[in-house]
Amino acid sequence: MSLMPTLIELLARARVDLRMGLPVVLSGHGIAALAIAAESLTAERLADLRAMGTVSLALTARRAETLKAQVYDGDITRITLPDSADRAWVQALADPADDLSTPMKGPFNSLRTGSAELHRLAIALVKSARLLPSALLVPLENAKDFAGQNGLTLLSHSAAEPLLSESSPLHPVAAARLPVQAAEAGRLHVFRPEDGGEEHYAIEIGRPDRSQPVLARLHSACFTGDVLGSLKCDCGPQLQAALMQMGAEGSGVLLYLNQEGRGIGLANKMRAYSLQDQGFDTVEANHRLGFEDDERDFRLGSAILRELGFDQVRLLTNNPKKIAMMEHTGIKVTERVPLQVGENTFNRDYLATKATKSGHIL
Repeated sequence: MSLMPTLIELLARARVDLRMGLPVVLSGHGIAALAIAAESLTAERLADLRAMGTVSLALTARRAETLKAQVYDGDITRITLPDSADRAWVQALADPADDLSTPMKGPFNSLRTGSAELHRLAIALVKSARLLPSALLVPLENAKDFAGQNGLTLLSHSAAEPLLSESSPLHPVAAARLPVQAAEAGRLHVFRPEDGGEEHYAIEIGRPDRSQPVLARLHSACFTGDVLGSLKCDCGPQLQAALMQMGAEGSGVLLYLNQEGRGIGLANKMRAYSLQDQGFDTVEANHRLGFEDDERDFRLGSAILRELGFDQVRLLTNNPKKIAMMEHTGIKVTERVPLQVGENTFNRDYLATKATKSGHIL
């Protein structure tokens, strides 16, 4: 029946549930579990989980490294909750805000046996919901019955896991003329992903020739830099410089991708900023939170370019990974156009970290 939710719609529902503190039901190869995000956990729901069985906490290997917890599952670890653990203990493991003031949080009992596939799926789900990458799980006997009786979203590992690693298809929603400071001949295109995620935009300057390489930039949303003029990064100056260069040349396309904080979301970006105030650099802060250096999906940019009719670009970037992604997804990069603006006393160390640890050409 067409009125029933599709798997993509169930994934979108699961993200909302997790953000609001609701658990979701996960099923795998002969196993099932109830999963809830550590960040949105309440004391009442923790008590209910404990009443159902042995509770384990899933963390990424990045976060486990900071906590000195053993990792037996490659990219994640599973820690059995001790009897004394309360909500504050769980959230202290998920959130590194007080790591320096209370560094000793163990010892931990990391699981070595049994399947980790549902724990890995839970981590992927909370990451996609822009929450801290940590989740609590408790085993279930019958996933379908439990989900139906309690009105909870049910996801199958075999069906959901591939979708979480793919880029959601983008569809054009609307476009209109938009004169901007850089060029009066501007046009804004809005693209909406099928998975219910944030919309992404393309700002077209002039009338670029589709048969020639277009001057293009993939720009990740930066509320602090683009809107507030933050001096902690170079995003705002890069955005304006890219548009001005397109205006000066008479044509170009700027892709504005809603992947704040290198794909971890604004709230987690602010957590990273707080860690930077404690002395950690950008990459170290992300790792302490449990994220990778960069969680963005640049494939979205290629999809938008193809939708607009472009297959060749002169890419405004200092990031070789963007060039590699373009080439890998079938967009030919005929030239890298440097974009070196916005250095100041507040972001000098940040830019140095981008160069030494993220490979940016500065």
